[in-house]
Amino acid sequence: QVQLVESGGGLVQAGGSLRLSCAASGGTFSRYGMGWFRQAPGKEREFVATISFRGGRTDYADSVKGRFTISRDNAKNTVYLQTNSLKPEDTAVYFCAATVSPYSYRSHEYSYWGQGTQVTVSS
Repeated sequence: QVQLVESGGGLVQAGGSLRLSCAASGGTFSRYGMGWFRQAPGKEREFVATISFRGGRTDYADSVKGRFTISRDNAKNTVYLQTNSLKPEDTAVYFCAATVSPYSYRSHEYSYWGQGTQVTVSS
């Protein structure tokens, strides 16, 4: 069993930045690919970013490329999402998740999910 807890969300103005954190416990963190997803009001959960076991490979949704950066610190059992140049359309609950796949943008391949952290971007 892996438990994931997100933090770092908040209210920011357009153009601002937040660093989201996801602390993992109950498993061997370095054996999981990690991902970030988000769900905006009235929309389905969507892929944001993924990172491989040791951080060597990353991938991003087109909507966040060049603005968001996913990283991980396996010594701290933590994955991060640095969100820069935030836009109102980035407003969503952000979830981190763990997968036994090396990395994935497919939500059904993720076995463990956090509770989410709210990011609100004002215009």
